[in-house]
Amino acid sequence: MAGQLLIDEPLDGVRRLTISNPAKRNALDHALLDDIAGAVRSADLDGVRVIVLTGAHGMFSSGYDIGDIPEDVFAREAERLVAHPFTDALDALDGTDVPTVAVMPGHTIGGGLELAIACDLRIARDGIQLGMPPAKLGLVYSHTGLRRFLHAIGEPRTRQLFLLGRTVDARTALGWGLVHEVAGQEYLERVGLDWARELAANAPLSVRGNKRVLRALLDAEGPLDPDVEAELIALRKACFGSEDLQEGVRAFAEKRPARWRGR
Repeated sequence: MAGQLLIDEPLDGVRRLTISNPAKRNALDHALLDDIAGAVRSADLDGVRVIVLTGAHGMFSSGYDIGDIPEDVFAREAERLVAHPFTDALDALDGTDVPTVAVMPGHTIGGGLELAIACDLRIARDGIQLGMPPAKLGLVYSHTGLRRFLHAIGEPRTRQLFLLGRTVDARTALGWGLVHEVAGQEYLERVGLDWARELAANAPLSVRGNKRVLRALLDAEGPLDPDVEAELIALRKACFGSEDLQEGVRAFAEKRPARWRGR
């Protein structure tokens, strides 16, 4: 059963997008990601002043939904999920002029964490875990995703997050700049809506203009050399066809150490 994106407007000018996929800890599938991209892109047309992205069922998101893909089509389907709908959702969040707030009521892992990082502001419930498990799965992460983390938390913390593959608690994430605020469970929704209300009350030309300036400054480092970028894309693509990625996903689901073969 596919996940759902629940959409409501808890305040005037505030669109709330809630990830709901309870059977899979709010894993991100094609339908969810396509709906996120569509809802974000339509916000400008609908006069929305703020977008809040959150999760239902005490979870933000456990990341890509690749655990149940059959082995005979795993490489193709796993790459297709990550290459198109996930990238499209991230591009929508990156490109919107509407300020975005990620409110994380529960664990936020892998692609779920990158989705949160793509938002302008991030609020986490005290006690949750945030992490990037590619090293535990045998996955080579995208260079665009790694760049997003470099911008957010710098090179030393990005290395720690991706190479060790550990999770960090919300308080540690606050110290890293991975989140902007931590709130107790009973206050989290209120804090998120307070921030959304304040954003919506600010001068829209200023908020949108400053977002545009920030985006331009972050993009000013320029694109990668085309040959280097092609190499990195090929490296990532090759990992989807590897035995290690399939083994990593199986081991993660079975809660056992992976038996890596380096191929």
